[in-house]
Amino acid sequence: MIKIEYNNIYNLDCVEGMKDIANETIDMAITSPPYDGIRKYNGYSFDLHKTGEQLFRILKYGGIAVMVIQDQTIDFGKSLTSFKTIIDWCENIGFKLFECVIYRKHGSEGAWWTNRFRIDHEYMPIFLKGRKPAYFDKEHLKVPSIHGGKIMTGSGSRRTDGQTNPRVTRPINETKCRGTIWDYLMAGDKDLIKRKHPAPFPDKIPSDFIQCFCPPGGIVIDPFMGCGSTAVTAIKHQRKYIGFEISKEYCQLAEQRLAHHQYLF
Repeated sequence: MIKIEYNNIYNLDCVEGMKDIANETIDMAITSPPYDGIRKYNGYSFDLHKTGEQLFRILKYGGIAVMVIQDQTIDFGKSLTSFKTIIDWCENIGFKLFECVIYRKHGSEGAWWTNRFRIDHEYMPIFLKGRKPAYFDKEHLKVPSIHGGKIMTGSGSRRTDGQTNPRVTRPINETKCRGTIWDYLMAGDKDLIKRKHPAPFPDKIPSDFIQCFCPPGGIVIDPFMGCGSTAVTAIKHQRKYIGFEISKEYCQLAEQRLAHHQYLF
């Protein structure tokens, strides 16, 4: 057994590493596992079910776990890894599905483009331990309203009995809720160190989720740390982090990014 301390990335299998973390001590988790072998990951394997079990154990009541995931296409059919994982984590481990957000990106046409649609999205299921999130602040997620500042009249909303509420006149707020489709169009973030990893996600993804679900000073864990985006953004927003990464090469890559960004901060 080793002592797991925050603000460190451990070159360990995440399931074994998380066993050394005490129950209900982590505020949130965010990660993107190397699903379905879509990207070669130095020959390493992983177990999403066991990963979910450990995350559920170490998260505080009201804690959140976010996963960025898609499905491989095999013989014109999807692997369904994302959906199977969501059902498994909810029905067999104990999480609730708080929401499933769609990550919109610029998809690559690739070898399938003449026979399928281009894939412009990934799934970001948000798993909840407990009744409701212990911390939730979406102010930074709001987007400008097209008619912000105007006073407008619109038809009333439909009631569950099929009737329509009276028309309403009201001022339109300058900003509105982003909703469940989030645009992130630069996965590599033009970061030359980060782009050495085969499957980075935009730093804005952990940045948005950490600010929304992790309280100031809280602890974020990423069981598949990759090139370090979760750690970089946790430090940026004054949160603590713990990371596991089974590839020594990618651990070194993440440490390079942290050294670079801590200098910038």
